[in-house]
Amino acid sequence: MRPPGTTRDGERTGAEGPAAQEGHEPAAKEEGARDAPAAAVEPDASAAPSNGPATLPDGAGEEGVESATGSGGSPHPAEECAEPPVEGERAEPQVPAPQVPAPQVRTPPNMDVTDLDWQAIRRAVDPPAIRSRMKSVVERMEALLDQAGGPGLMFDAFRESADDRAILVPTLRNEAPLWFVGDLHGDLLALEAALAQVKSIPDEPSQRIVLLGDLFDDGGFGLEVVLRLFELILEAPARVVVICGNHDEALGFDGRSFTSVVDPSDFADFLNTNAAHEWIERTGKLAIRLFAQAPRALFLPDGLLVAHGGFPLEDLHAELTETGNWNDPACLQDFVWARAHPTTRRKMPNRFTKGSQFGHQDFAAFCNVASSLGRPVTHMVRGHDHVEDRYAVYPAYDHHPILTTVALSRRLERELFGPHARVPTIARYVEGSLPQVHRLHIPAEIVEEVYPKRPEGEGLDSGAQESGARESTRP
Repeated sequence: MRPPGTTRDGERTGAEGPAAQEGHEPAAKEEGARDAPAAAVEPDASAAPSNGPATLPDGAGEEGVESATGSGGSPHPAEECAEPPVEGERAEPQVPAPQVPAPQVRTPPNMDVTDLDWQAIRRAVDPPAIRSRMKSVVERMEALLDQAGGPGLMFDAFRESADDRAILVPTLRNEAPLWFVGDLHGDLLALEAALAQVKSIPDEPSQRIVLLGDLFDDGGFGLEVVLRLFELILEAPARVVVICGNHDEALGFDGRSFTSVVDPSDFADFLNTNAAHEWIERTGKLAIRLFAQAPRALFLPDGLLVAHGGFPLEDLHAELTETGNWNDPACLQDFVWARAHPTTRRKMPNRFTKGSQFGHQDFAAFCNVASSLGRPVTHMVRGHDHVEDRYAVYPAYDHHPILTTVALSRRLERELFGPHARVPTIARYVEGSLPQVHRLHIPAEIVEEVYPKRPEGEGLDSGAQESGARESTRP
């Protein structure tokens, strides 16, 4: 069913991508329920262990569901999203995931933003100017992270300890609007458009921003986006928080060079190429420090869960219920890496890779566990999945709805289908509802000026993507 107020535009997510199609296997019984009929548990598309290198390609358990919501999938309407019965399955009663009564979560109507000063936004995409401020920004950011008590970012005061990465926010004391900005992947144009929209609200100068992670990789302006994040934090630490994404968490430094366990990983390549540049190297190391401390999840007081990817999957629920340890490494991993399947009921957790999928009954089961531990969860906002419309509200998750929002103004190199210029989205917090989607209609000619189209069949290696895009937009 369509969540109340959801536009058809937001429901064009019914087609299942390749990762979903691989899951059409005989349903397995839920562990611990062998003597009773159980809801079908679909195996994860990436459940087989890989014989390849340890690097996690985004198409294997990390980006494999992108086509399920647009590019790469058939354009079926949302009303066709209902999961078909498994062939050969007996017609016997199914046991749904246990659920506790939850208030109906509204889906506000989308807002289409067309009247920003697009030329001013285009002028703000100025890599040389941003780089010219790098030394001062990095020195000040290092001092902020070094100060006693930490940097004092938004919601830091609610951490149960300095190591708390799953923060329970008991109250939103500040009435200033709260905005969510999803995956950027070096999209400096989308970031500047998002900041312009946030600042355009009259009589509300004290905006608060939650970045949902994945600031770099996939070409674009990774360095400049990271520096702009530092500037936002330095301007008002208590009004900014960044949730760690999988690409952010994957970046490391082994004492000699920068590393990454995802693919593409062109930001690490860029940092290594410029290792002789003191301030670029210090920017990379500073980003690693910031993301190591960044929260993996926020639990807001109206039941909204905020994370980059997902939530602790079903195989962790028993231990989580027993210990109440939200900072268990496996729980934190699922907040960052897990992926939403748009239609299925359940997915078997796959620990061979970090990118397990989940279904709508998995989320309902997690909501019950979280509520039993004093952290009520009724709905969620996340990024991670690069849906073609740059946002998605899946009809199958009608009882506990999920909003996926990403701020990408261009088609990424690894996105095989769809237009080059996209409409990035951000979302505004609405108490008791899904966040309200704001679609930023950047003129296509500006997107193509900043990110020129590549001839058919022409590709660049990951390192060249970033440097090439940067050179193409130099004033």
